[in-house]
Amino acid sequence: MEVKAKLKSLRMSPRKVRLAVGLIRGKKVKTALDQLNFSGKWSAKPVAKLLQSAVANAKNNFGLAEDNLYIKSISVDGGATLKRWLPRAQGRATPLKKRTSHINLILAEVVPSQAKEPAKSKIAAPLKADKRPAEAEPLKVVAAEAIKPETSVEGQEISDPHRKGRNKPNRAEADKRGFTTKVFRRKSG
Repeated sequence: MEVKAKLKSLRMSPRKVRLAVGLIRGKKVKTALDQLNFSGKWSAKPVAKLLQSAVANAKNNFGLAEDNLYIKSISVDGGATLKRWLPRAQGRATPLKKRTSHINLILAEVVPSQAKEPAKSKIAAPLKADKRPAEAEPLKVVAAEAIKPETSVEGQEISDPHRKGRNKPNRAEADKRGFTTKVFRRKSG
């Protein structure tokens, strides 16, 4: 049985993290944790935390014993690089690359045992978008008459309350004014 754990976007250079990872590759879990705790590297702390997380996954999800686990494989890959600038003399700037790391860890058993399978998800079956539940009522369409604005009495003009005193003249009056008044008018109306 294999147990996997991942750490993504660790704000530390992969080159520095690989130094700590090289100390524990292929060792038993207890020995690897002791090695990381007494290592002087800053990168040893996040690697130790990842190892403890993988051991906790093995105990809780699969029922494996900590004494029976060893590090089957551990790899460090480069993550996204943050590009920054450092001001220098005479108005120059030099680029800085702040690198990140992705760590993949796989634990395996020294002596294979009868481990329980991981728990299945509690969702019975995914819902399909094309089928509706039987209890759902069909959507009601609102009548168009209910949405119509209030109509006025025949012969009265309907004015917009937001345009008080600024109602447009009708098209016939605008044509009577002539071409030059249309062209040289200040505001379009």
